[in-house]
Amino acid sequence: MKQVTKGQWNGYDTYILHSRELEVTLLPRLGNNVISLWDRTMERQILRQPEESDLASYMQKPYHFGLPLLVPPGRIRGGSFLFDGTSYQFDRNAGEHHIHGLHRAQAWCVSDIEEDEFGCAVTTEFITTDDPEWIRQFPEPLKLEMTFRLQDDRLQQTLKVTHLGSKRVPFGAGYHTWFMLDGTPSRWNVTLPAGAVCELSEDLLPTGQLLPLGELTSLHTRLNLQGADLDTVLRIAEGQPAEAMLMRDDGYGLRYSADTDFFRHWILYTKGEADQFLCIEPLTWLPDAPNLQQDASATGLITLEPGQTLVLGGTLQMIYPEQ
Repeated sequence: MKQVTKGQWNGYDTYILHSRELEVTLLPRLGNNVISLWDRTMERQILRQPEESDLASYMQKPYHFGLPLLVPPGRIRGGSFLFDGTSYQFDRNAGEHHIHGLHRAQAWCVSDIEEDEFGCAVTTEFITTDDPEWIRQFPEPLKLEMTFRLQDDRLQQTLKVTHLGSKRVPFGAGYHTWFMLDGTPSRWNVTLPAGAVCELSEDLLPTGQLLPLGELTSLHTRLNLQGADLDTVLRIAEGQPAEAMLMRDDGYGLRYSADTDFFRHWILYTKGEADQFLCIEPLTWLPDAPNLQQDASATGLITLEPGQTLVLGGTLQMIYPEQ
């Protein structure tokens, strides 16, 4: 069954992509978030799903559910930075700092739906001038387009960003993806080809220094999540793919990958000691990148020229035990 159907969540249209293995529920009008990823094979919810009765909580922090896009990702010191002589001031929504960007619950429009013998896809778009709060904080307009394509056990996301303004701008993006552990963290292991830990200050801002992995070296083989308490920024080792694997002890799990050329920084976050979920966050830039006194090869900051289009891809693929 390779098709797209429509549903509702709190009165907002949803678009549901179907394959034999998965059902992907997309909520375009509230942030373009994937709010459900149902594994039909294992009859299991893969993502932290917002309850329909808790709309207020979702609206306050939509990045606490599903597979949300962050533009830009992470914290920014004081919410402010200087780039090419232009001063930017983002709202301070995390104490004295800004966190998790300007993209929250904006309304995206569905521009295309595809269904063929191989799979199905939905494409959505959003122009930042449509949001007064966004354009107040980031005056140069951008067009964002996202294509979600489901084929069998694999969901591909492609973000296309086009700079519609007249001045060079800094750009960073990421995902804040909540994977369920079902209250059994001892059964789950995560692997990530990290090369270093990015040192954080007391207020969780990067210092620009890289630290050895230490006990997290086990990420190279498998890090068991029992007792894990993570809020850790990691840099992918040189020459290694930008991908994480989350595997259960019975051989079931997933591979979460992103464009290696861009997504060199990843965060693992358990929100306290691991229990119900692990948040895996691939980022194009290191949090607070515009304020760090390092070049783009270290911070991941992308400079968009007027008229330029940037394409960022990522894939989530399920892994099933051998029968």
